[in-house]
Amino acid sequence: MSETPYRIQPTSLETTPITITDLTAEVIGAAKTLEAKLPAHTANSLADLVRIMNCYYSNLIEGHDTRPIEIQRALEDDIDETDPRRHLQIEALAHIRLQTEIDKSYAKGQLGEPWDRDFITWLHREFYRDALPEMLQIKKKDGTALTLRPGEIRSGPDENVEVGRHIPPSTKVLPQFLDNFEEHFRVEGQRPASAIIASAIAHHRFMYIHPFLDGNGRVGRLASHAMILKAGVGAHGLWSISRGLARGTAQGPEGPEGRAEYKSMLDHADTPRQGDRDGRGNLSEAATIDFVEWWLKICLDQIIFMTKQFDLDRIEERISNWLTKEGLSKSMGIIKECLSRGEMKRGDAGRVTGMPERTARDQMRLLEKTGIIASDTPKGPVRLVFTPSTASKLFPNLFDIT
Repeated sequence: MSETPYRIQPTSLETTPITITDLTAEVIGAAKTLEAKLPAHTANSLADLVRIMNCYYSNLIEGHDTRPIEIQRALEDDIDETDPRRHLQIEALAHIRLQTEIDKSYAKGQLGEPWDRDFITWLHREFYRDALPEMLQIKKKDGTALTLRPGEIRSGPDENVEVGRHIPPSTKVLPQFLDNFEEHFRVEGQRPASAIIASAIAHHRFMYIHPFLDGNGRVGRLASHAMILKAGVGAHGLWSISRGLARGTAQGPEGPEGRAEYKSMLDHADTPRQGDRDGRGNLSEAATIDFVEWWLKICLDQIIFMTKQFDLDRIEERISNWLTKEGLSKSMGIIKECLSRGEMKRGDAGRVTGMPERTARDQMRLLEKTGIIASDTPKGPVRLVFTPSTASKLFPNLFDIT
């Protein structure tokens, strides 16, 4: 087997089929629609919820069923040290913390190259920063155990691995592969359409190289999120590639079968070149095209889904219906003010509700108890918040509990 970076060729499509050209255009158009759907402050509040969703589905792909309410409790520093499932909350916190940093860096124009070796090793190191000792123990197929070193690529003959039928590059050539990989998947200077197509190929080739003993899937999905942002189709972080990868294509099965589809497509993209008409690289160009097309369909499906979920009029209607059931319909003026302005001074409650000041303050306290509004300080302005608890009422299809 070749132990040169030629193994990951092709790293781009020699000829782009019209189906992929059309899908790329649709992804760009749909992302622009989603991006323009909401005021920035509302989008930021919803992006917090999407990070939780992204974490939930990324964990699910790994077979770790961390319930949204468990993730929310972890964010509130409510982790029971005696709970045997606390390691799931720890990894959830790490994922959300890293995606938040990625999103903030992008918003400031400071996000670097998603597949830069320094970046991916930083992701890996930070993901496992607070890991429990048992989370770092990796069992090999032969029954031996190794200790994962956060932020360090595989090294030494003991860390040569097999992933199903696939044998990733050996540790002695891994640095050479990563140098080549980084060179081919730089986003800077690429047109959005090219970067979107490259995001699919980069995701597979990263998984093919398998640079770390463990955690490659998590790092790969976080780096892919960063590349989608850099490609200009992240829509303020209002959609998640992980949800699509966990569920499969829109026409395909959901739940565990959907996750199997992701792994099946990665395996399909490992296919060696099938003769002279199948590109010029070591890997099949036809299989690469199949993977890119599948990836773009996943992206499009998720952007369209989130656009429907996050329609401003629908959000207002859902909140109104919920508050009516809670006997708080008269407080909708507070919700509308927060939706339109981002936040509301407490002293304005009477004005926007038409209630006496004392009654309006009581309504605001009741709203805070529901979890739909919050404030940084007891007397500070209030704003809308979206948590897994409120999401179950407002966006019932966001988390598919399997």
